[in-house]
Amino acid sequence: MRSSYAQWLLLLLGLSLVGCASDRSQWVTVRTTPRNPLETTLNLVSREGPKPSDRTAQVLRRYDLVKLSERDLSATVTRLQQLQSDIDDREVQYSIAELAYIAGKKAEMNEKSEALSYYGTSLMYAYDYLFDRRQTDTLNPYDPQFRGACDLYNQSLEGTLRLVQADGVLRPGTQGVVHTIGRQCKFDIELNSSGWHAEDFDNFKFVSDYQIAGLRNHYHTYGLGVPIIAERRSHADELGAEKFYPDKLTFPLTAFLRIDRSELPADGSPAKPRFVLELHDPLDRQTLAVDGMKVPLESDISTPLAYFLNQPDFKIEEVSTLGLLKPGEVEKLQGLYMLEPYDPNKMPVVMVHGLWSSPVTWMEMFNDLRSDPYVRQHYQFWFYLYPTGQPFWVSASQMRKDLAEMRVAIDPGQSSPALDQMVLVGHSMGGLVSKLQSIDSGDRFWETMSERSFADLQADPALKQELERAFFFQPNPSIRRVVTIGTPHRGSKFANDLTQWAGNKFIRLPMKLVTSRQALIRDNREYFRDNAPLDIRTSLDSLDPQSVLLTTLRDADPGPWVSYHNIAGRQAAEGFSSWFSKEGDGVVSLESARLDGLPNVRSQLVVEADHLGVHRHPQSVLEVRRILFEQLAELERFPLPAGEVMMASASVESDTTDETPPAERTATRPPPANVLPHSPY
Repeated sequence: MRSSYAQWLLLLLGLSLVGCASDRSQWVTVRTTPRNPLETTLNLVSREGPKPSDRTAQVLRRYDLVKLSERDLSATVTRLQQLQSDIDDREVQYSIAELAYIAGKKAEMNEKSEALSYYGTSLMYAYDYLFDRRQTDTLNPYDPQFRGACDLYNQSLEGTLRLVQADGVLRPGTQGVVHTIGRQCKFDIELNSSGWHAEDFDNFKFVSDYQIAGLRNHYHTYGLGVPIIAERRSHADELGAEKFYPDKLTFPLTAFLRIDRSELPADGSPAKPRFVLELHDPLDRQTLAVDGMKVPLESDISTPLAYFLNQPDFKIEEVSTLGLLKPGEVEKLQGLYMLEPYDPNKMPVVMVHGLWSSPVTWMEMFNDLRSDPYVRQHYQFWFYLYPTGQPFWVSASQMRKDLAEMRVAIDPGQSSPALDQMVLVGHSMGGLVSKLQSIDSGDRFWETMSERSFADLQADPALKQELERAFFFQPNPSIRRVVTIGTPHRGSKFANDLTQWAGNKFIRLPMKLVTSRQALIRDNREYFRDNAPLDIRTSLDSLDPQSVLLTTLRDADPGPWVSYHNIAGRQAAEGFSSWFSKEGDGVVSLESARLDGLPNVRSQLVVEADHLGVHRHPQSVLEVRRILFEQLAELERFPLPAGEVMMASASVESDTTDETPPAERTATRPPPANVLPHSPY
């Protein structure tokens, strides 16, 4: 019994080293009070309650309204509105917006209708402060009050939306009502997104209610509008790209209320403004045109992502563990996933996780990469989920099939050339799965099994077809680059006798795979080589440094249009990690992680990181970003943004198999997709 416990302990320690999943108990937490940039300025949460800023207090003193403001804020706002109609003063205009907002905050708990009126008044006056055509010459963006007006606009709009939403869901294509002191105005709701549609919009939550806990970096831009978390509604009969969106997907939007006074009445009477609540996708656009001015959107792309990952039924640890120990139970979840709307004009970056992991392991890199407008303008990110307990070449065969089926679903006529510039990024074992998409098998892989012709194999037709897909394949003509990170190209000493024994004990392969192997041996006596990899049952077996299939993969011919980039981790070998790797990331040795002397290798980088963190390391993220920029520069001859030369540091060793200085390198542009052979799969 004691020996059994020791074996379990060793297995768990080993798996804790190789596991790639991101163990996050929480991705977001709910704030006790919503984030509000006016909180300090207006003393919103103090015992004394909200009070005006110093400059608004000065306006009240100038016009002898201090005592009135202490008794009756509504009367004070009305008096200032009368003054503003006579003198048209920016300081007064701002003070009306601020005092109305304070009144709204005081009333929202008990007097909802009054709060709506105050918020609407604040919103209108803040909007006029920012966009009044009669006073554009006096607008000073360097005045702190200018940013204060932006915050008043944003917070009064958020306050309005919170109260209106409480009475019913706000959806594109419907109407809402803006109340101001003495009037009310209806507004239309319009969704402005190139990828999402009105029927995709189910409900929304406010970004300000949540604090990110599980992502290292938080990408929030400042401007006008209210960042929201939109919840996608699934459809009964989803077609095309819709089939690749996960359930309960959330996405970022920014709500902006436009006040349009452009349509002047013919009789010369004052214009009645048209109100439109615009919902903008910040991944599509970062600025708006408002009355001839270019206005940045306030946006948040990180919190909606973290909110999606935080959902109770999104139990990623269970998916990762089942994928390793019970691969058959994850088969129904296997496939490609999109977390953004499909765009036929953007190049796909497909991220492939490693052993005991899932797509969640990529969320740090995904969050960082798409924060760059240059990246998100040209690339879209897809994620591949597969059961990691099975040998990596089985997963590669399934991925080959899944990629082909996805192309048929989203681009049946192959009319989107951007899809033929695909970049695969694989971590750990996912790097091997990715590399297998880009090589020509020839007969080499089958020759590891038998000296005899594949046609002589006796097997059930369905099984024989699966074997043919796994051992005979061509490089995918749509893949241009493969980036491998912390990948055991020469296997890992982690796959030793003990871990392989434990893996065979605890990893439960689908019965179909087990019975198929037994049938092959029974029906084909003296057909297979003595050292044929038939005994390789699990992913741990397949990563044995002595595996003949690893050698075959390293020596295989890549598609001539494919470029390879490699990132390896290195850390001090201490404690249990030194059992498996003397120099490397603790699981994969540096020697195994490198791609020295292989064809089409364009760059290699070594970062100071362990196996769990090498793909999240800032230098790895920057390297992938550089590779994406490099592809753009080669395909489109785009000039790279300034400062993209990778700086060497004491913690990073960078080298490349091409000794030409990076600035002087000229890349061979890949042949057009229409002259490449089409995959038979």
